[in-house]
Amino acid sequence: MAANSAADPARPFEPVRPVRAYQSIVEQVEDRVFRGQLRPGERLPSEREMTAQFGVSRSTVREALRVLESDGLVRSRPGDPNGPEVLPFSPATLRKSVTRLVRVDEVGLAELVQFRMLLEGSANLLAARLATDEELAAMDSALAGMELALDRGYEEFSRADVAFHDTVARASRSILIQVCSDVVRGVVLGLISQKIADAPDRRELMERSLRHHAEVLDAVRRRDGPLAARLARESLYDYYAGYVTEDERPLLQALLDDDLT
Repeated sequence: MAANSAADPARPFEPVRPVRAYQSIVEQVEDRVFRGQLRPGERLPSEREMTAQFGVSRSTVREALRVLESDGLVRSRPGDPNGPEVLPFSPATLRKSVTRLVRVDEVGLAELVQFRMLLEGSANLLAARLATDEELAAMDSALAGMELALDRGYEEFSRADVAFHDTVARASRSILIQVCSDVVRGVVLGLISQKIADAPDRRELMERSLRHHAEVLDAVRRRDGPLAARLARESLYDYYAGYVTEDERPLLQALLDDDLT
C-alpha cells in the first residue's frame, strides 16, 4: 500500500465503550500494527473518520493518538490532511514495551533474574561465535574500565559493569537481546541496588564480578560459546539467588544444567 493511502474502508474499526474508550482505540490500532495489518508508511483514517468508526468523540480519538505517538507507533503532522502515519519498528519502541511488561506486579524478581540468565547466556554464546577483533578489543577496554572503577565505589563500578555487558550484547548481533537485556538488567538492579550498595562485603562482590567477567571474556576469545553461556548463568545465579525466596530458586536452578548451551 502506498505511504499516503488510508486504511481499508471495507474493514472499519469497531465501536468502543465511552468509558476510557481511548484505551480500546489504542489496543485495536496496536493489534493491527503487531499483526502486520497496518504496515509502516500506511495511514490511519482521518480524525473525522476514526470518530465515526469508533463511535466516540474527537477528543477521545485525539487522546488515543497522543498515546500511540508517545509509544512511537504513529506520527501526526500538523496540517496534514491524511491520517496519522504508522511508523517503522525501532529499538526505542521495543524498549518502552518491554519496560512496561517487566514493571507490572505479576513479574517478580525471580522471573526477571531467570529471564536475565537466559538473555546473558545467549548473548555470551553468540558473542563467542560472532565477535570481531574490534568487538573483542572493546570488551578488553570495558573490562579494564571495571578494574579501574574498583576503587571508585559501587556506582562507578556498576556503570563499568553495564558497559561490559553492552559490548557483549552488541557482539551478539541481536537487537532484541540488546534491548531486553538492558531493560531487564536495569529493573533487576533497581530492585536490589540499595541492598548491594549497603552490603558490608560489596568490595568482595565487585572483585568477584571482575573475575567472572575476565573468565567470560577469555571464553569468548577462545570461541567457547557453551562455556561463556554457562559462566553467565552460574554467575547470575550466585549473585542473585540470595535475594529470592527458597521456593523461587528452582526457577533459576533449572538453568544451571550443564547440557544447556
